[in-house]
Amino acid sequence: MGRRYETVSFLSDFGTADEFVGVVHSVIRDLAPHARVIDLTHGVAPFDVRAGSLALARSISYVASGVVLAVVDPGVATTRRAIAVEVAGGEGVLVGPDNGLLAPAVALAGGAERAVELTDTTWHLPSPGATFAGRDVFAPAAAQLCNGVDLTALGASIDPDLLLPGVVALPQADDDTVIAQVLWVDRYGNAQLNVGPDDLPDRFGARIDLRFSSPTDPTGGVRRSALRAGAYAELGGGTVGLVLDSSGLLAVSMDQRSAAEELGLDVGDQVTLTASDDDGITQQVTLRRQP
Repeated sequence: MGRRYETVSFLSDFGTADEFVGVVHSVIRDLAPHARVIDLTHGVAPFDVRAGSLALARSISYVASGVVLAVVDPGVATTRRAIAVEVAGGEGVLVGPDNGLLAPAVALAGGAERAVELTDTTWHLPSPGATFAGRDVFAPAAAQLCNGVDLTALGASIDPDLLLPGVVALPQADDDTVIAQVLWVDRYGNAQLNVGPDDLPDRFGARIDLRFSSPTDPTGGVRRSALRAGAYAELGGGTVGLVLDSSGLLAVSMDQRSAAEELGLDVGDQVTLTASDDDGITQQVTLRRQP
């Protein structure tokens, strides 16, 4: 027997309009009545492994010890592997598809220590089809881990170094310029960049010029001067800001307004940051968006 767990933290792209989330809850409750399921989010866009991996990475430092069940699985019923990965000396086990979804969270948790492919069908639910692995494979695995079943009983051991990596863009920087990408736009319209304070050159001051571009407009369509701020409330009067968000990354923000909507920013857009040499006067021209 392995370590028993009390908590399953659950993330998916299932939404809440259908019964999928509730069924997974019920399977875990039936197999491991003592375990509590905490829903991280089920609002990941359908099939968006990248967005799911970022949401999981933002969450992983704060989830309770236990099992993390993550399902964004466009390759369900194909040859993609179903896996369980142990991290942090057994404090947690991540369960989900081997498609890059788990990789950033595993790295932030200190790296994989043991990993298995969920090949032992003894632990799976019988099913008429193979397209609901969240119910039939991943939920039973999570429940049995909570019951103290050892990781290695669930299937064949695999080399953690051979798990598929996540795909998260890194910024490009020199002494004068940082080329960033929008990772995420939250409910409030803050556009999180893949840039932290340490990525900014020393010569960058309180104001930073932003130039937004997209694959269809590589020369940049909108240029704005942004104020580095510690709080949204510092950005009065429609001021554009760069605010250090709760993940430790810089986000293009406005106070009580959607910066993404007003500036035409979306996930994947390129943002070029340079040291500002003006007094905050902005120039706006037409932005052509990626279709």
